[in-house]
Parts: sequence; C-alpha cells; structure tokens
Amino acid sequence: MLILKNVIKTYPGVVALNNVSMEFGKGEVHALLGENGAGKTTLIKIISGAIQPDSGTIAFSDRVYHHMTPNLAKENGVAVMYQDINLVKPLSVAENIFLGRHFGRLFNRARICEMARELFTEYGFDLDPSVSVSKLSAASMQLVEICKAISNDARIMIMDEPTAPLATHEVDLLFSIIRRLKKKGVTVIYISHRLDEVFSISDRISILRDGSYVCALKTAETNRAELITKMVGRSLNESYPARNHELGEVVLKADHLTGNSVEDISFELHRGEILGFAGLVGSGRTETAQLITGYRKATSGVLFVNGRKANIKSLADAIRLGIGLIPEERKEQGCILFNTVLFNTTLINLKKLCQFGFINEKRRRESAEHFRKLLDIRIPTIKQMVINLSGGNQQKVVLSKTLAADLEIVIFDEPTKGIDVGSKQEIYLLMNSMASKGKSIIMISSEMEELLGMSDRIVVLHEGMLVDQITKEQFSQENVLRLASGITQEA
Repeated sequence: MLILKNVIKTYPGVVALNNVSMEFGKGEVHALLGENGAGKTTLIKIISGAIQPDSGTIAFSDRVYHHMTPNLAKENGVAVMYQDINLVKPLSVAENIFLGRHFGRLFNRARICEMARELFTEYGFDLDPSVSVSKLSAASMQLVEICKAISNDARIMIMDEPTAPLATHEVDLLFSIIRRLKKKGVTVIYISHRLDEVFSISDRISILRDGSYVCALKTAETNRAELITKMVGRSLNESYPARNHELGEVVLKADHLTGNSVEDISFELHRGEILGFAGLVGSGRTETAQLITGYRKATSGVLFVNGRKANIKSLADAIRLGIGLIPEERKEQGCILFNTVLFNTTLINLKKLCQFGFINEKRRRESAEHFRKLLDIRIPTIKQMVINLSGGNQQKVVLSKTLAADLEIVIFDEPTKGIDVGSKQEIYLLMNSMASKGKSIIMISSEMEELLGMSDRIVVLHEGMLVDQITKEQFSQENVLRLASGITQEA
C-alpha cells in the first residue's frame, strides 16, 4: 500500500530522517516505535503532505511521488490522527467530522448531524453530534478525531498516540474499530509509547532511532526487551527506582476543598512523599490540582502550606509558596510554543537570575543548559523554538521550567504522556531524586503500573469526590480500579 524509499529530511542543525526506507502492507496494523525525536512525527507528516522531504520517494501502489501535498495524500486515501487534537472548538461535533467536505450549494446542518449519528451507531460511540466541541472532554475530542478519520473512507490510517487521553473502555472501543478497519483492508500505522498496546493490536513493528531506520519485526516474534534495546540502542532496566528514605512532616493539607467540579476533597502530603492521584477520566484529578495551584478558584475549603493557611488565588501565588504545576496539556498550558527553550526554561525563575535588577544572561544560559543536559532534551541549541520540537521534547521543556524554579511541592499531571520508554526512566529517577532531597510530589497518572510503581500512597477519586486513600500494603491494580469505579466495598 505504501513504500518510502531513501527519504531524507533535515532542519538547521538536525537530521530528522536519514535515508529512511520502509514498507506498509495492505490490511496490516503496523506499529511505528522510537524514542522522542527519533523521527516518527516527521515521517507521518511527510506521508500526509504536511511537510516536504529533501529527497526520496513516496509510493502508493503504482503511483510514485517525490513529495506530497495534503490534497494528494487525501486522494491516495491517507487520514491522520495527530498526537495533538486538531479540531475547531467553536464548531459542533458533526461540523468538525465533515469539515472540508462539499455537500451541495446549501449547508444542511440537520443532514450532517444525521450522518454523524449513523457513524456513531455503526462504531458504538456515545456522542451528541450537535454539541460544541469546546464543551467536550479531551477523551471525547479524541473520539471525534477518530470519527473524522473514519468518515474519510481512508485506505491508510495513521494514528499518533491515539490512546493518550482515553479511559480503558474507550481504548477497547478504539481497538475494536482498528480490527474492523483491518478486515476492510485498511492499513493502520500505529504510533505509541505504550508497548502493551503495540503487542495487543499490531502485526508488524518498525523502529526508528535518531532519524534512521533500524529494523522491522513481526510482533509475534519479538518481546519488550528486544524492542527497548533496539529503540534506545542499549539494554534498559524497566523497573521503578527503589525508594528507602523516611517521609517527613506534612507540607500540604487540603481540608474539604470544593469547586471546579470537585467536592469535599481532604488529604495530606508529606515532605519527601510521592502521592499518586488515581481515577477514571472525569474523576476530578486535574481539577483538584488546579484548585491547589490557583488555576481555578475554590468555592469552599482551606489549604495549608507548611502548617499555615494559604490564600492561593493564582499560579503566581502558588509559586511564591513553593508550589508548581506541570500540566497535562503542555501546548496550551505548559509552554510558550513560539519562543525558545532558553526563554521557556527560565520563565518562572527570572527573579533568581537577576542581579541589581537586571537579568544575568550568563546565569540564565547556564541554567537552561543544565536542565537541557539533565533531561536530555534533543536540540542543537537552547535557542531552538519549542514549536519545532517533538512532543516528548516539548514535555521535557515543561518539566525543566518547573524544576528550574526549585519549588518544594510539584504536581506532575500525566508526566510521561507521549514520552518514550527511555525518557520515562529518566523522569522516574528524577522524581525519585527530588523526593529523596525532601521535595514533595503529587503525581496524577492514567498508567496503573506507573502509579503503583512510583507512589508512596494513592488518593483515589471518583466523579469529583475522594473515595479512599490507600497505602502500599493495599496496592493492587484490582483495588485501585474498584475504587476508581466508585465501588468502596469488595464483593
């Protein structure tokens, strides 16, 4: 269905793709793996016509092109679900699904809503086609993206981290759709850092490393260890770092916190603790973090920081009290895309980098370089624009910005979302090091293994309310899922 030959793409100081040749068969689910910055996103943008290669060819069946355009890609049956949701939020669900289609001289909203309902019924979605996309959760927006791609009658479907915002039952629904597409002869190119998903859904796996093609493997004939070694170029221990330090005094206490869709949330965070926040999509984990950091205002309840009542009305108030938030939505809330890594890394730490009222540029550059090396941000220079980085490297820039401020309490909201397996280990070691030095961490995560492997205790939320707080002795996937579903008593 699709053959790439000798594709090269370079940017100033970076070889994004180095003479890459690959093949994708009809009706196969072909996983594309690699670390952040390996060239996966560049490759799919070249296939879809979003960017042009410097050289090489792209062939669909017997049609060979030296470069694509979005229209050419569409004519050849290519549909792409990018990692970052691309919807027009003021428009309705139905309008987004059929955006760009021609339905005659007069626009008929009722007709496209009916067409969308038929699509939802066929594939088992529970969405209102007339509602504005701006009112949907991130998970529902992803379902709209899936419908948008399906409705194009694609012959080649590219999915870039499609399950990142989805709950378990929604992932199952996505996989059933992929299997249905496969039976219809559609080629699915599936990009994910979640290796369990890759083994569940793919037929073959191709690996990129540092912009170069490494190999293609049959999924049934490989294993996690082999994939990781080929992705990172070395063997890697996937276990979570051991933690043996004592927890200290309470540094943050929430007392009956209410507002922003959560109600009556009470918990304590200790010095040196990693406190996990578990829950299904819509449980109120992120909403609670927003109340703690002043991103949203509480209607009632009290916060205490180091034993003192805290009046946090803004993110700036939280930072002054030593509390930082690394948000889930890095592009919208975490960084300023059209500025440099240097600017973003030092953005909330400028006061500490000033001398006699002026920014000390030398110290500023040294700080940015330190965190670039610490987090292995793959860039030729700290003056690189953040918009030009891969999703994983953008996430690392958001991390570096908060770490550079040297805050005492840090909330990590989905810290490894879109992060490759090697970088995950680096982030886990970093969090462990922070905790051992007396920093306190709240970690919100949808990855069960991550929660169980990194947390000292876990707070479980369900529909905006705190269900339970469990200790390591009570840790199990079954126990957390039971509580997250609102079932407080074991059957």
